[in-house]
Amino acid sequence: MTIAHEDIRIGTLVKVGPRLPEQLTQIVAHGFESFQLVFGGQIGECDLHTLADRVRLVLQPTTATVSSLGIYGNPLIDAQVASDWSRLIDAAGGFGCSLVCGFTGRLTDLPVPDSIPCFREVFSRLAAQAEDRGVRLAFENCEMRGNWERGDWNIAHSPAAWELMFDAVPSASIGLEWEPCHQLVSLVDPLPQLRQWLPKIFHLHGKDANIFWDVIRTHGIRGGRQYIHHRTPGFGDTNWTDVISTLRMGGWRGAIDIEGWHDPVYRDEREMTGQVHALNYLKQCRGGPFVPNPS
Repeated sequence: MTIAHEDIRIGTLVKVGPRLPEQLTQIVAHGFESFQLVFGGQIGECDLHTLADRVRLVLQPTTATVSSLGIYGNPLIDAQVASDWSRLIDAAGGFGCSLVCGFTGRLTDLPVPDSIPCFREVFSRLAAQAEDRGVRLAFENCEMRGNWERGDWNIAHSPAAWELMFDAVPSASIGLEWEPCHQLVSLVDPLPQLRQWLPKIFHLHGKDANIFWDVIRTHGIRGGRQYIHHRTPGFGDTNWTDVISTLRMGGWRGAIDIEGWHDPVYRDEREMTGQVHALNYLKQCRGGPFVPNPS
């Protein structure tokens, strides 16, 4: 089967574990075109070279690819996580990809600017290594329940922080792993932000949200009431046709990988039902099946 939409592939996240190759064999059959392999907070004892060989063996008969490797610990306060970023940069080529994604990290419970010197120290080194390997680094835009003044995991959740980060480490090899969900949590309109920051967006997570404006109007966002739900694409508020059109008009190439495990309805035994629905929905937003022009 030929993928004619190779500019923007639609895939999913898969957690790295002992049964990863078997799970990939099952999941790829649904028509997913790319996979982000997620290592969690640390890599641990995983033999990356052996894992890459096993993953390549599974995907070789298909047109699916590994879009990226992901690690979501705090490299600014945990030296092991920073070392794991380095390991993934070195290993990415073996998986056939050139992108490593994760959290920037954060100095715990301090304002965002206080983390910038440490960010510069850690990621100047990692960015230089990435440039040498032909790899790019992308930072997830999740606030992880933090804000400008305090938090535990990640500073890369607002444009003001991005400006500080990219000024501190002015490397073409670092950018963003963006999704509309986290911007909706902050009541930001995702599409104008996507247009503005598109040159620095290297990877998209396919995750959306529902905002309950009646709750916000009545109770605000600090009144202890649920005002937003994270959703799988196809069940949320974002117009993904506009997202993909914006990407294409900007000449963007890459993968939108669905981030599951958050939807309040399509979870547990309905997890893959929701993900396959999202896969087919995003393919329709991409334009549906590719139809070649007459010769």
